[in-house]
Amino acid sequence: MTIGTGRSSVVVPRNFRLLEELERGEKGIGDGTVSYGMDDGDDIYMRSWTGTIVGPHNSVHEGRIYQLKLFCDKDYPDKPPSVRFHSRINLTCVSHETGVVEAKRFDKLTNWQREYTIEDILSQLKKEMAAPHNRKLVQPPEGTFFE
Repeated sequence: MTIGTGRSSVVVPRNFRLLEELERGEKGIGDGTVSYGMDDGDDIYMRSWTGTIVGPHNSVHEGRIYQLKLFCDKDYPDKPPSVRFHSRINLTCVSHETGVVEAKRFDKLTNWQREYTIEDILSQLKKEMAAPHNRKLVQPPEGTFFE
């Protein structure tokens, strides 16, 4: 996030940015079908996060709850976090072996911009679930997880 106009702009430091994201995640987002928070409240570097997506209506994902792990390295938000589904899911942008969201197959990571947030990633993944090429894919049994 950059504050300012014209030539003079201030880049918000990483931890301030993550504190803003944490506050927003704790307050709840939109209709409550996407949420996120830190794994460990004592992690002063705010690296490890857990996300939850409730599957979108009118898709094979409807009513399912998907858990994800996000890792914000020291270069976040200049570089995207790594994103991995903990819950098993069949999506074209997710590795079937590891649950990793593959950047080359997920536009939000491929074309990452500093302004993007954890919320943006989770919301876009929910949209991917509802996309025509994903909405009817056969899914693993509910309640199964990647190692």
